[in-house]
Amino acid sequence: MRSATTSGRRRGLSRLAGAGLLAGAIAAATGPAAAAPIPAVPGLAPDFIGTPATAQPVTGVPPVPQHPGLAPNGDSGIHGDGWMSDTYTRPGPLGVGTKVDSLLVGDECGSIAFDHAGRIVTTCPGLNPALLLIDPASLRVLASTPLPGRGAGEFLKPGAFTSFGGGAYFYLDNRDRAVVGTNDGHVRVYSETAGADGFTLDHDYDLSASLRPGETLNSVLPDSTGRLWFVTKTDGVVGTLDPETGAVQVIRLGNGSDGEIENSFAVGVDGDVYIATNREMLRFDAGPDGAPDITWRVTYANSGEHKPGQVDDGTGTTPTVLPGGYVAITDNADPMNVVVYRTARDVAQREVCSVPVFPKGAGNTENSLIGAGNSMIVENNYGYSGPDATLGGKTTTPGFARIDIDPDGNGCHQVWANNVVAAPTVVAKLSLATGLVYTYTKGADVTDPWYWTALDFRTGNLVWQRKSGSGPLYNNNYAGIALGPDGTAYLGVLGGLISLRDS
Repeated sequence: MRSATTSGRRRGLSRLAGAGLLAGAIAAATGPAAAAPIPAVPGLAPDFIGTPATAQPVTGVPPVPQHPGLAPNGDSGIHGDGWMSDTYTRPGPLGVGTKVDSLLVGDECGSIAFDHAGRIVTTCPGLNPALLLIDPASLRVLASTPLPGRGAGEFLKPGAFTSFGGGAYFYLDNRDRAVVGTNDGHVRVYSETAGADGFTLDHDYDLSASLRPGETLNSVLPDSTGRLWFVTKTDGVVGTLDPETGAVQVIRLGNGSDGEIENSFAVGVDGDVYIATNREMLRFDAGPDGAPDITWRVTYANSGEHKPGQVDDGTGTTPTVLPGGYVAITDNADPMNVVVYRTARDVAQREVCSVPVFPKGAGNTENSLIGAGNSMIVENNYGYSGPDATLGGKTTTPGFARIDIDPDGNGCHQVWANNVVAAPTVVAKLSLATGLVYTYTKGADVTDPWYWTALDFRTGNLVWQRKSGSGPLYNNNYAGIALGPDGTAYLGVLGGLISLRDS
């Protein structure tokens, strides 16, 4: 195990003294078409730390199979592909003559996809939720369509900034259509107009008759046969939707907050679907009538604690499928473990390994594992109780670790740990082309600088950091990094959208 060197340090906005600053900046936005940059707090924190990298490609990693119903791998949504690998075969920035840009939207554009022309397709939930089409070079909004919102009263309630429903998860399909589960219990399918200057509503599936009050759609994805699956956080609803007939079938795994599903899920190559609740890890397959059918289920270790940095008292990870017949999550033990299971229907031993990461009493994650072959990377989000946890020079508990499945498939081991770099909430990404892990960290200066940050995949060491801006509007609050087709990195923040590219 090797420890990395340098510095750095994640949840939502409820009763925040700085809420007035955020609300004022949102009110100042002129709407989703505004091309203005996000305002930054002046400061003396350095713009660049470290040394630009030389690409060190990671080879020998089996490719993630292309899901037939999703946009090309890397382009379909927040985790990039059906396996939720958070891994790209294309490059990201190396830190050479870096250029940062931003777009003030007034809502956080947390989930990013790319259409066939490389344009950004993103949902920006919040006070004025919308689906946007954005030029990747200029960050100019090309098209916008409103999405059903929660209303100002709901938005300002405690926990509002830790809700991922109503469009925060969406996906781009193999026809460049955005499929969005909205706050009113509908699944809406939007296509771009021929001139890429608007959206057309192609389909509107009303699921509200199958949902109870409070059961808000959290995520929608197709399985490998084209059947749509959806989940809700409250009551742990798992449902299927036949896109041809509109037939809906649901089961409930929980009651209220017991058995809830607060993340998205993964889909395999044989109709298999992997879902984690705050108590269990489950594989589903569709039954003969298309209804959700539990193939296997396992209860993972759980301390019962709702730790600072978590949305609930369970795993914070969307399951990640790995080659060789594995699926991985983190549990909610103390210390937390990276846990790997065998995906097959019938096996003598379901669990492959359970490896502890981060210190006892100071470790959790609310983001999916990066999966690359037999390697997994996990980040520590402990201490992010909301945007106020990163104000006034404060940051969260550091930690990254890489865990590999043993070559014989009968266990796992830790390859490295970085105990100094802290990413409060970001969905980090790996580029196999550069060998860099791209994350987003918070500086300790009182002006609250935020940094694009690159780690070495092989060692975990810090390579470089590039300041994106300073102040609360540059807080990413659970949004995910995306690497565009031209190697530019993008990320949603509380003010809108930011980008980083090499010169």
